[in-house]
Amino acid sequence: MSYEGKMLEDFAMPTRKAVEQALLKTLFKHNGVIKEFATGEEIVSEIADEFSLNKNQRTAVLERIYHKENRIVKTPLWHRLLYRAADSLAKEKLVSKPTSTILLTNKKEWMLTENGFDESLKLLSIPQSQKEFLQTKSYEVQKIAKKLIETPRPENYNPFDKEKKVVKVTRESAIRIRGFRQAVIEAYDFKCAFCGLKINSLKDMSWGVEAAHIVPHSEKGKDDILNGLSLCRLHHWAFDAGWFAVENNFTIQVSSKVNSLSSEFGKMGDYDFIRIFSNKKMKMLLPKSKEIYPHQSAISWHRENKFYH
Repeated sequence: MSYEGKMLEDFAMPTRKAVEQALLKTLFKHNGVIKEFATGEEIVSEIADEFSLNKNQRTAVLERIYHKENRIVKTPLWHRLLYRAADSLAKEKLVSKPTSTILLTNKKEWMLTENGFDESLKLLSIPQSQKEFLQTKSYEVQKIAKKLIETPRPENYNPFDKEKKVVKVTRESAIRIRGFRQAVIEAYDFKCAFCGLKINSLKDMSWGVEAAHIVPHSEKGKDDILNGLSLCRLHHWAFDAGWFAVENNFTIQVSSKVNSLSSEFGKMGDYDFIRIFSNKKMKMLLPKSKEIYPHQSAISWHRENKFYH
């Protein structure tokens, strides 16, 4: 038995397989990403708490001689076990290593892959059918989101995808749809572009905003960031229904049809989610980069074809 194996046995540490499963469930809980296992990182203690590790198990240290510099290297045994488990998951292509993730997000993190996402759902007994509604990141989805955000803004933009067809949803198309959603809500800092709402659920870290198509999917609108808005569920519905439009200077326009409604319509207590934008000077929230502002071609089409003047 190796020195490391003897230490794991002597301190009655959890099996690597058990730690692998705990890591997958923890990754899901943390929206698909966790930091490296450095000293002081909360994630190290969080997973240790799941196994009810005692003080000795948490503080036991491996000592290895680093011959190149003729010095002793000390590594916490628990950290080493976490790394071994994560590295094993990476070899199975269930997570991406920090050395790969940093090239995508500029952060040294472990990230679920699509296969790892599927495995975490199995471990948590969450139906696969719920996957499209979850905001959990995956390496493949993040790659698509990054591409959408970094694609140069064209001078002449057509918000329609003439090749778009209504077909059976495949794994690849589902990933593209989630990539569009991820790109849009990240661009708006997970806030509603109209009311500014920013909140996520406690259970699965899903955000309270949705990626809305300006030119609708049903009209063959493109799944790209120039044809997207991050909106809360209420304002998403109202935008699609034609109660709102966006001017070319990004001022929010309210339909004049609101004047025909009873004053009690559109209210939640004292908050009027439609009339609050009747002030002609109120502008929508925008991404930090002008390169990914919604395109005038898309918002003008919506104004002319979906908005009730």
